[in-house]
Amino acid sequence: MENKRRALGKGLEQLFNAENLDFNQLETSIVENASKDEIVELELSNLRSNPYQPRKVFDAEALQELADSIKENGVFQPIIVKRSIKGYEIIAGERRVKASAMAGLKTIPAIIRDFTDEEMMQIALLENLQREDLNAIEEAMAYKSMIDSLGITQDELGKKLGKSRSHITNMLGLLRLSDYVQDLVLRGKLSMGHARVLSKLSDNEKIEELARKVVKEDLSVRKLEAMVSNGGNENNSKPRKVKTNPYSYVEDALKEKLGTKVIIDNRKIQIIFANDEELQRLLEMLNIKIEG
Repeated sequence: MENKRRALGKGLEQLFNAENLDFNQLETSIVENASKDEIVELELSNLRSNPYQPRKVFDAEALQELADSIKENGVFQPIIVKRSIKGYEIIAGERRVKASAMAGLKTIPAIIRDFTDEEMMQIALLENLQREDLNAIEEAMAYKSMIDSLGITQDELGKKLGKSRSHITNMLGLLRLSDYVQDLVLRGKLSMGHARVLSKLSDNEKIEELARKVVKEDLSVRKLEAMVSNGGNENNSKPRKVKTNPYSYVEDALKEKLGTKVIIDNRKIQIIFANDEELQRLLEMLNIKIEG
């Protein structure tokens, strides 16, 4: 058993050090290498959500479709779990668990593996990024968690996931929005497009004011962009004077490199950070060590 555990750990290490991350590769390997004796029926009541599960909202219609399929055909693939103090924690397959409960099942086939907490987090994030349609905030949180846990850069994560560096940077920028605005995105009240436009602003009060207006008046992304361009006034017919910045290309390069808002004005460079954690990340990227 210990040899098998080491082999699984090695496989996981190879997966996350690979050029491309592929959740299907990991799950297929676990399922195909599991003996019949290792696939057991577990009570649904004994299963707990993975504490590192990035998905906060599950699509009710999609769950119902899966539940109908399970009711007719059964669960197509065992879930993967690990033992916990009380019952088991779901590593992969939470949608199957929820749909099975909706289908009226009492048990579900499962494979028990002894993953570490770090491995559980990485697997849960990867499954959701590659298999599910996470909303913008959930996706951004997943990117941040993977960067932190794997100790890699935004550029390296983008290459592993087949995403552009600018996409990763833009998504992480959404995490600078206030909790109020992020919650609107989580609940589907604001779209990714709305959030992207708002994330480019720096005044939190103005951002929340515009967010409330979007929700109340069901404004399109294009309408929001026009309002932002007009200083937040949708009825402002006077074109807004655009101040040219000869260093805008440098701003863009720094934003891309640092993954945060950068302003160059009056021969000064401002690097905007949301909290102490982000400041620490920036210091590390710039190779600046603070003593004491």
